[in-house]
Amino acid sequence: MNNYLYTAEQQKNIEEKSNKELGISDLTLMRRAAEAVIEEALSRWSKLRKVVVYCGSGKNAGDGFIVAGLLANRGIAVKVVLVGETKKFGLEAIAAMRFCEHTDAEISTDCNIGNEDLIVDAILGTGIGRIISGTYLKVIETINKAQIPVLAIDVPSGLSVDDGMILGAAIRADLTVTFVVKKKGLYTGKGTSIAGEVVFKDLGIPSQLRHPTNTRLLQLDECLLEIPGRDRDAHKTAFGHVLVVGGDYGMGGAVIMAAEAAFRSGAGLVSVATRDQHALALLLRQPEIMAKGVSDDTELDPLIERATHVVLGPGLGKSEWSRWLYTKLISAGKSGVLDADALNMLAESPKDCSDWVLTPHVGEARRLLNGDKDSNRFSILSRMQKKFGGVSVLKGAGTLITDGKTITVCPYGNPGMAVAGMGDVLSGFLCGLLAQGMPLFKAAQTGVVLHAYAGDEVASKTGERGLMATDLIPVVRKLIR
Repeated sequence: MNNYLYTAEQQKNIEEKSNKELGISDLTLMRRAAEAVIEEALSRWSKLRKVVVYCGSGKNAGDGFIVAGLLANRGIAVKVVLVGETKKFGLEAIAAMRFCEHTDAEISTDCNIGNEDLIVDAILGTGIGRIISGTYLKVIETINKAQIPVLAIDVPSGLSVDDGMILGAAIRADLTVTFVVKKKGLYTGKGTSIAGEVVFKDLGIPSQLRHPTNTRLLQLDECLLEIPGRDRDAHKTAFGHVLVVGGDYGMGGAVIMAAEAAFRSGAGLVSVATRDQHALALLLRQPEIMAKGVSDDTELDPLIERATHVVLGPGLGKSEWSRWLYTKLISAGKSGVLDADALNMLAESPKDCSDWVLTPHVGEARRLLNGDKDSNRFSILSRMQKKFGGVSVLKGAGTLITDGKTITVCPYGNPGMAVAGMGDVLSGFLCGLLAQGMPLFKAAQTGVVLHAYAGDEVASKTGERGLMATDLIPVVRKLIR
């Protein structure tokens, strides 16, 4: 399956190439798109009686006109609302409107919504590059207030398909039927919230015209295949020794969660360097983990020497003790995962992190980039990796991972995972995989996917509300067994 992701410009080039080389016209693509939309709509809302289709002034409107006409020919009452100016229509959109006019569909400029069963969004497509305003803004707000299902054609109007950002306002769709290529912005950032279910249709354009890009969607099955097998006569040292460092006063739970996640994801040994008072709690909860209270180099140095990989940051804090630990570990020549307050300290004094996986959320990433206000997740990720080296993970809806050459996008995860401790558990999973010999990039991708997929598994059984970070740990263990 082609899981590469594309920009609006790349889609345009592919459509032009299909026209030039294969003779597939824009009008043919519109017809195929409309048929695909109707197929998906009727499979979900089989008892449709009344539909309203909102049309803008570009090719997206042409899709909408044909959808409206074909639905009308099926005996469904259809109202087409003209939002854009017809004088801006291209030849294909004009032809599509003429087709619609010869059916029983009603064409109107009345933007009010009645008792329709379905709203079809054909207002703005992939070519938009401006902030939504005026009539378009009012129509989008009206649609979003209606308690009626929304189907977006190709992309929800107002969403930037290149980066997942909302251009002032955007349609909140229940279903998005997208065409020709899978678009980057549908799978990360706000795109994950407003696109609803995303269904891809290639419209008959052969796969060879969709050349690989440097951005692609990850899948659980491919990530599971990357996890190394185990010899029957293996020893625990063959699977690495993870050292989790952090847990300042009042934050001992963070290192406990990270350590348990590292163990359950397959590390052979796991140690923890933390405050004295947290070591006992950890031993009582998980005696297999070697917990040590540390306050000086003589206590810490042996732990560093034995470790093959390090998780630095969970509950680390900002005290003198915290900074001592950070300074020791960041210069110890180890490989591992940087998270939480370790990232904030790195922001204060940047250094090369070629042997580390950095796992910030957007706020931490901006601090790493000197307070930059950039909202483009792809740009933030790439600039961060370029500055620090190694592998960067930008957490959030549609988590992004890069090694500086390839960007991968995690399609799993849910809002229930927006709770304390999720980052600590993720760090543990990542380092547990590193300890088993996986390269930085593959470990980061696999760990992110396992973490997010496990969150979906838990949510599917018990719901999103009340989901806790530790709920994911037994699920991941089952996935990788």
